[in-house]
Amino acid sequence: MTRREKIEELLKADPDDVFLNYSYAMELAKLNEIDTARQVFQKVRDLDSNYVSAYFQEGQMLAAQAELEAARKILQSGIEVARNIGDDHAQGEMSEFLQSLS
Repeated sequence: MTRREKIEELLKADPDDVFLNYSYAMELAKLNEIDTARQVFQKVRDLDSNYVSAYFQEGQMLAAQAELEAARKILQSGIEVARNIGDDHAQGEMSEFLQSLS
């Protein structure tokens, strides 16, 4: 059973688990299933809008696909969320990455 299949099985039992959905999005991104990964990253944010890693990882994935405008948009949202929850580390990392896209 592949890692993807294992995560899909776990999600059947708990489809709204934020970490499992995040792990699934990361696995899909690794498999270059970008559209589906984006949908799952969105589900992560719907389940927990403060899950800052989802913003950063999706931004990096989009940038790697040369979807720079979409990457900038998601990173800007993530920076705002990080600022609001006081996650200075995530805010700094996303800000640096966003600047590197300019």
